[in-house]
Amino acid sequence: MSIHAALTHRTTYRYDRPIRLGPQVVRLRPAPHTRTPVLSYSQTVRPGGHFINWQQDPFGNYLARLVFHEPTDHFEVTVDLIAEMAVINPFDFFVEDSAKTVPFTYAPELRKDLQPYLEVPPATPRLAALVDAVRQRDVHTVDFLVEANQRIQQEVDYVIRMEPGVQAPEETLALGRGSCRDSGWLLVHVLRHLGIAARFVSGYLIQLAPDQKSIDGPSGPAADFTDLHAWAEAYAPGAGWIGLDPTSGLFAGEGHLPLAATPSPKSAAPITGSHEPADVGFDHAMSVARVLETPRVTKPYTEDDWTAIDAVGRTIDRQLSAADVRLTIGGEPTFVAAT
Repeated sequence: MSIHAALTHRTTYRYDRPIRLGPQVVRLRPAPHTRTPVLSYSQTVRPGGHFINWQQDPFGNYLARLVFHEPTDHFEVTVDLIAEMAVINPFDFFVEDSAKTVPFTYAPELRKDLQPYLEVPPATPRLAALVDAVRQRDVHTVDFLVEANQRIQQEVDYVIRMEPGVQAPEETLALGRGSCRDSGWLLVHVLRHLGIAARFVSGYLIQLAPDQKSIDGPSGPAADFTDLHAWAEAYAPGAGWIGLDPTSGLFAGEGHLPLAATPSPKSAAPITGSHEPADVGFDHAMSVARVLETPRVTKPYTEDDWTAIDAVGRTIDRQLSAADVRLTIGGEPTFVAAT
């Protein structure tokens, strides 16, 4: 049983005069490795006089490259999608014996493939201290990833930060606070310094209000919610890329829809491009709505639903009776072998 959630994401740029736009690259289509089923997807771009080419970057993410031939005083991208919010077990994977515990070593050929996700500059003082604090030996890899993810969540207070760009890990640790992209980038650095391939992920986060309040812990959002989000993914042989959300301290689940997973945040930005000099107004809006809800253990049929089902059953009984349709129960010999 699942919920179908319709997400709408609109990004609008308005210019103080008609200007020429350079090619614009949009990374707002769920990536190929998205585990949450996306039942429908559309992307609408204004103004209409443009060419669009769908591409994939070197890391397999979908790109929409837009070319505008006429000057324009606005640029707007609207994404509409429907996601099937069936529960996903984030621990539904197996780790190869060679990587069961940390530290582990990637096979030479695999390490060569993962090289962009292992490159990291020398650790700064606060980052080096955090890496040493997180470092463990002979600990199960999954347990280590859980603890490392939760450690970042405890070290960094989440804030909504409107400034562009991503903070350096040292700055995030010095401030003790950061946005989701700052926490995600910090976790990437920690994992790479420990020899684990990691990448930065930009995507959608859909959080639906629970049917029932939790008895012994946080109940989650009071209302359905969606936003652009960022997290990290670590590569474990056998399991592949494992999503880690240091903002919540949890593994990525059905509410995480990756749009771009790259070695650096710079290549995961939702929209990039150039334009002639102009004053720019920016507007960003997101919403989510439930378009289908099936009955489930935590939210069964209502009394009105049961009344309607019962009425249909009685109507069918009357039709069968009028047609003199009779039901009988038959039997047949059953042989039970001696044991």
